[in-house]
Amino acid sequence: MAKNYAVMNLGTFQQDLAVKGRVMAGADLGLTGCEISFNHTPAGQFTPFVHTHKLNEEVYIVIAGKGAFMVDGEEFAIREGSVIRVAPAGERAIKAGPDGLTHICIQAQAGSLTQATRDDGVISESKASWMKEA
Repeated sequence: MAKNYAVMNLGTFQQDLAVKGRVMAGADLGLTGCEISFNHTPAGQFTPFVHTHKLNEEVYIVIAGKGAFMVDGEEFAIREGSVIRVAPAGERAIKAGPDGLTHICIQAQAGSLTQATRDDGVISESKASWMKEA
């Protein structure tokens, strides 16, 4: 029987991901509703193209560093903690600041979310080992 979960280890964001540059998680995790990439852009570097998507919106989550983001010709500063959603048609590009930029990008088909956690979650009677009463 197939397991209801998958696990992967990227290593440390600041060291291992900096060497790899980009890691796509979809295949390793068996994702069926989204794609997730973990990305590190070295200091002063940038994506060498502006792009859009046919179907997928993207959410960029900056986890380290600073930089700049451009959507539809509008440029703005980003830093650790910035979260940016871009519609499929949005023309986008990203640039790292002087210390580099590490971010997570989640892609999912725009308009495909039919429920959120509050409507979809179901509380189970099961308990994790740390929840059991002594």
